[in-house]
Amino acid sequence: MADLNIPAAPAIDGTTHLHSGKVRDLYRIDAGEHAGRLLMVASDRISAYDYVLTSTIPDKGEILTRMSLWWFEQLADLVPNHIVSSDVPAQVAGRAVVCESLDMYPVECVARGYLTGSGLADYRAFGEVCGIALPVGLEDGSRLPEAIFTPAAKAAVGDHDENVSYAAVESTVGAERAAELRDLTLKIYSRAEEIARERGIILADTKFEFGARADGTTVLGDEVLTPDSSRFWSAADWSPGRTQPSYDKDKVRNWLTSPASGWDKASDTPPPALPDEVVELTRAKYVEAYERLTGTRF
Repeated sequence: MADLNIPAAPAIDGTTHLHSGKVRDLYRIDAGEHAGRLLMVASDRISAYDYVLTSTIPDKGEILTRMSLWWFEQLADLVPNHIVSSDVPAQVAGRAVVCESLDMYPVECVARGYLTGSGLADYRAFGEVCGIALPVGLEDGSRLPEAIFTPAAKAAVGDHDENVSYAAVESTVGAERAAELRDLTLKIYSRAEEIARERGIILADTKFEFGARADGTTVLGDEVLTPDSSRFWSAADWSPGRTQPSYDKDKVRNWLTSPASGWDKASDTPPPALPDEVVELTRAKYVEAYERLTGTRF
């Protein structure tokens, strides 16, 4: 596992810091109306190749938070979510939410409507993804006959999630819960894919995280349908048989692996700071995804 070099989370009055990931910082609220709830803060950090970069993307945390809140509203009739309030301390206004504390299921619930990424690698090696056989002749970017549930085992921060079979999910959470997670994942993907398509964007794949309330109710948590958790492509530019340009960290990855960066991906040396141009282009892609999907200006 790479040394992520995650910066220390800032102190926030009335809270206790619990955990920091590549992008988000999690706090317990200790006093006031929401005592006992969680404060989830989206930072402007960006990661690539298992490193958190020293460069940040201005407004990224606020874009991710706004986009998640918008999507939670679009999905509210399908599944309850963990959002309690967006009334947060001024220090993190606009990029944080108060949310429920859930018993999170140790499964990354991934839906794929198109073949790319790790799914494509598995298909090329085995002709299937997570035990699901697929037609022959598919290419990078091909649309699948129907969306599929391709779960992954959650990895430690800095490690890669590993695709697993449906049987592995059943053994982890039980047959009844596994079926619920699969059905919810595909139902949410179907709704989101239709909404995105109407706006000229393809939702190629996405991952969801679910947890349980004390009464056993399954709840949609974490972030949802952002460029950090989903692969969005421009429908106008979609062309199977090649890597599709996406609304995420393409510009960052491409620069880091170009001769211009001077960085050797195979080394143990952390990546260099990003040029201003790459930072600005990346921010612009996040803003464009937000505005095209929600129909509102950032």
